[in-house]
Amino acid sequence: MLIAPSLLSCDFSVFRDEIVRIDQGGADIMHLDVMDGHFVPNLTFGAPVIKKLRKATEKPFDVHLMISEPHRYINDFADAGADIISFHTESDSDIDETLKLIEARGVKPALAIKPGTSPHVILPYLDRLYMVLVMTVEPGFGGQSFMPDMMEKVTFLKEEIKKRGISTLIEVDGGIAKDTIATAAKAGVDICVAGTAVFGAPDAKEAITELRGLCE
Repeated sequence: MLIAPSLLSCDFSVFRDEIVRIDQGGADIMHLDVMDGHFVPNLTFGAPVIKKLRKATEKPFDVHLMISEPHRYINDFADAGADIISFHTESDSDIDETLKLIEARGVKPALAIKPGTSPHVILPYLDRLYMVLVMTVEPGFGGQSFMPDMMEKVTFLKEEIKKRGISTLIEVDGGIAKDTIATAAKAGVDICVAGTAVFGAPDAKEAITELRGLCE
């Protein structure tokens, strides 16, 4: 299991220092939530901020675009140093064309689905994806409760991945904590995004180690 702390939960006043702290604490991936205040009812940060933060760590940047028109900004986030770009099937952008833009930049493409969206929408694109992000809360704000019924989507997608003989990863985001991460691991999740569980802990390294241990 890979642990991807969500920077949405960090102290933005010392953003760079927070990245260094969780890097040293053993984070596998840095998860960066980009929100436009339109696709979701919250506003975070964009490509210029991510570009500055890129210098703080060599860990992969997993950029989750919760924005209405992701196709307009793929080059910006690729230039900023994104290693993985995920965007929502529910956005206004054409999925095929947006994937082509990500692929053309040599960035790993991923698709995300909200809790109310069927995993079947992913199937036509599954062979092209590095990762599928299954939201386990309604996107927009951190600190929400984990939706265990979303694990049905994970098992459905894992079975399809196995059937096709491909290596697409499954990531979940929302409500991941000490009491929920084992459920995600049992369902076959490969990457868990954890916000409050890491940044709200007294010691980030201990929190990441404990979360990883609960998956074994």
